[in-house]
Amino acid sequence: MLIHVDLTLAEIAAIVSDALTQAGITAVLSGGGVVTIYSENEYQSDDLDFISPADSKRLVETMSKLGFVKHGRHFEHPSSYYLVEFPPSPLMIGAQYVDYRECTVKKVGELELHILTPTLCVMDRLAGFYHWNDRQNLDQAVMVAKRHPIDFEKVNSWSGKEGKIAKYQEFIDRLKSS
Repeated sequence: MLIHVDLTLAEIAAIVSDALTQAGITAVLSGGGVVTIYSENEYQSDDLDFISPADSKRLVETMSKLGFVKHGRHFEHPSSYYLVEFPPSPLMIGAQYVDYRECTVKKVGELELHILTPTLCVMDRLAGFYHWNDRQNLDQAVMVAKRHPIDFEKVNSWSGKEGKIAKYQEFIDRLKSS
């Protein structure tokens, strides 16, 4: 599939994910792009953050084949508004390492997008709320949790390990009132 301006964030993400997989590169979509997908576009991100242990040279080669050009820490495509970044590996949510096998694969048309699960997405957003008091991250966690089954026991346990049970309760209260 050729990249063009009319493609959605999910479609661009799937094209990138598929190309990385075809190149033998493990990479998982994280961050705000996941929220856009799971919130059904209620939240709009303009970038795609893929976490990958691959070396920079392999990432640049694969992204170049798709028509992306590296500018600083992100990649731009002349026919897309979305930027692609590769934040440092390993995949972590707060202080917890996440095994790539805990993530999921979402079908986007004929392509497969390697992406955080809805539960991991909520935890990722809550990490921003817990550690930086970013209320927009709290809003995003609620958006996702309203639309998808979430493993609340896992989120509660992780929140305890992060030392943020009071903020977890704020998330639960906010979810119940929305």
